[in-house]
Amino acid sequence: MSLISSPRPPWRHLAVTVGTALGASLLTAVPAQAIEPQPAVAEAPVTIALVDINDFHGRIDANTVNVAGTIEQLRAEHGEDSTLFLSAGDNIGASLFSSSTQQDQPTIDVLNALDLATSAVGNHEFDKGVDDLLDRVEPAADFTHLAANVIGADGEPILPAYDIFPVGGLDVAVIGTVTEATPSLVIPSGIEGLTFLDPVQAVNDTVADLEALEDVPDVIVAAYHEGAGAGTPDGASLEEEIAAGGAFADIVTQTDAEVDAIFTGHTHKQYAWDAPVPGVTGETRPVLQTGSYGENIGEITLTVDPATGEVQSHTAANVPRTTTPAAELVSTYPRVAEVKTIVDEALAYAAEVGGVEVATITDDVTTAFVGDARDDRSKESTLGNLVADSMLASVAATPAGADLALMNPGGLRNELYVGEDGVVTFAEANAVLPFTNNLSTVTLSGTSLRKVFEQQWQRELDGDVPSKPFLQLGTSANVSYTFDPARPEGQRITSLWVDDAPVDPAGSYKVAVPSFLTAGGDNFHAFTEGTSVDTGLLDYEAWIAYLGANSPVTPDFARHAVRVEGVRPVQVAGAPLAVTLAELDLTSKGAPVSTLATATLVAGNGTRADLGEFPVSAGSTTITATVPDVAAGAYTLEVEVDPAGTLVRVPLQVAGDFTDVAGNTFEKEIGWLVSAGITTGYADGTFRGSAPVLREQMAAFLYRYANDGANPPADAPGATFSDTVSNTFSQHIAWLAGEKITTGYADGTFRPSAPVLREQMAAFLYRLAGSPPISLPLTGSPFADVASTDTFYTEILWLESTGVTTGYQESNGTTTFRGSQPVLREQMAAFLFRFDERETAPVS
Repeated sequence: MSLISSPRPPWRHLAVTVGTALGASLLTAVPAQAIEPQPAVAEAPVTIALVDINDFHGRIDANTVNVAGTIEQLRAEHGEDSTLFLSAGDNIGASLFSSSTQQDQPTIDVLNALDLATSAVGNHEFDKGVDDLLDRVEPAADFTHLAANVIGADGEPILPAYDIFPVGGLDVAVIGTVTEATPSLVIPSGIEGLTFLDPVQAVNDTVADLEALEDVPDVIVAAYHEGAGAGTPDGASLEEEIAAGGAFADIVTQTDAEVDAIFTGHTHKQYAWDAPVPGVTGETRPVLQTGSYGENIGEITLTVDPATGEVQSHTAANVPRTTTPAAELVSTYPRVAEVKTIVDEALAYAAEVGGVEVATITDDVTTAFVGDARDDRSKESTLGNLVADSMLASVAATPAGADLALMNPGGLRNELYVGEDGVVTFAEANAVLPFTNNLSTVTLSGTSLRKVFEQQWQRELDGDVPSKPFLQLGTSANVSYTFDPARPEGQRITSLWVDDAPVDPAGSYKVAVPSFLTAGGDNFHAFTEGTSVDTGLLDYEAWIAYLGANSPVTPDFARHAVRVEGVRPVQVAGAPLAVTLAELDLTSKGAPVSTLATATLVAGNGTRADLGEFPVSAGSTTITATVPDVAAGAYTLEVEVDPAGTLVRVPLQVAGDFTDVAGNTFEKEIGWLVSAGITTGYADGTFRGSAPVLREQMAAFLYRYANDGANPPADAPGATFSDTVSNTFSQHIAWLAGEKITTGYADGTFRPSAPVLREQMAAFLYRLAGSPPISLPLTGSPFADVASTDTFYTEILWLESTGVTTGYQESNGTTTFRGSQPVLREQMAAFLFRFDERETAPVS
């Protein structure tokens, strides 16, 4: 029974007032002298049990009766009146077919039958939008939904922040919140106008409200639909999770000390930890999550001094789902008997609707696995790719059309197992995609499409990195790409192909996606840069139709995405080539182990040069070969990996020998400059080593050096100086200024066509290195023409101390630097080469 829930009326206070008045009237009828003073008797401590579930997700199946039985066993152990049953959210959504086919009403009925007292809302309670939650789900539930951190368009809470219950003679307040990341996890249109606040701040504000009540609750419990990134079975510890920072660390370290127990959810992890109470030395409180799907029931006991409300001791445990026979549970506990009736009816209805065969499969089709655990969303999977294939096939046939399809990994909620007969029923197929998303076409430029793939490395709109920092998209079979996670953010996708052609940045691409992604769900914000069209198709209908049309379905174990490392921006004909391919093996069930890679260099006209065969071990291989003596130009390194048939395409730029470099003193350094992608020389095949380096060229050289041979992205900021607005290297120069490598001239110009002087070059490289401290010589300058009063004295001495320059040996035996002379292009090659291999200068 609920006593009070914010913002509902405080009926409890009325009862207290009436009782007090009645007691006073009775006392006045007794003569005062007849009342003997009695010694005060301390009340005995009271132990209450808090029993909890999280992330049940409509698990109406053969285990549901035992879930109910575990709850009832705990009630029987602790006493009906001393036990409170609550939830940390996601009771519904992403449900089994037996529940989803009736919009999760069987799950709500089961929780009603078990007298669930209250539940924090989870993000999945918003799957069908806030109107569905408020107008259908909430009225159907006999329990309250709590959402202290969700504010409506009118600025008011959409649901109560808390509820208060009598438990063992104590008043227990429960505060509920949902993850602040909810807007990126549900269809944005369904929560339009809602604001999701910091859950910890919302809990703390609600605690203050509770503490201000006339009758303060004895116990305060926080139910957060947010949790740790790893749990006890993963080998994690509370200390490690706090050190990792993020939402869970904030929950543990910043939740108000008046909160006596913390239940969590959302991350499907198991833990029952004792956490330090912030600001209270030596005190701890329980923090618990059960995992998911009713595999455990959370149990926290609190022994409380009823006079003060102080918790004297506590326990916390995850109680595994009971193995007591269902028949015994049904005969022992009336609530379990009611649950069984609900479950039986739901399963019978689902069997009638879902038992129809829709297709057969020849092998398991699954998400990515880590050991025996499914749903590794950081890895490519056969299931994600097959679902994307189904979307492409169905959407391409509509007027909206599609060129490719992408599937978010969080939408894949079950596997297809081949079993004994390979039959896939309607219910099994539907369980893969239980969210009932519409399918849309989003038209994106090639640049925006590439951004989508870059955003697999997750970042929220406010710049924060979420708890799951990498989500790998499922892709249709006509998509392939390579990536290097070690590269800077925004530059990790090293190639992207659609229909055997590189994606054109200026091109236009129609992408079939679930409607969840069109508004930037799962932090794929780049989808909002395009225009979307709702096709009217439902994802599960398209999926089931595709399975039927392609039955028997054989999963494709070829990878679409491959990690590639060691690619130089420019390869030199005749020079060594060493490119590493990693993560070649899928971790989906049934995926074969890669054994052999065959490499070919393909020219733009289709001419092919065989580079040999290379063994694959533990999903990795290195292609080691000599770049053939071919003409300069764009090439593709193609690698076919057996037995899965993965085809990897790596773009290579091959440079021929410069016509004017042979025999040059700095031939090696110039070759390095080319292979590092810092220069391609001039269109006539020359390098022009004896020409001076212009200031605009220096900006380009330094940018490419600092960014692994890449040029600035197309949307990088440009002009910084008055004379660089239309300059070819405007973005490179802007970067140089942004990094404080140059400030330009006092008149606001950069003078891009002026030659770089040697002393200026010293300053540029010194600042590029971060302006490190050095020890100045006690005996004077190493260069006869560099005095301590010179503007660039420190920078030139740093250049000499790190071995980047040795200066000139003059005929009179002195060493000079010639700081006012222009830097030649061949000298710049040497300077950058030595800078790359420089020693650390001595520090004062």
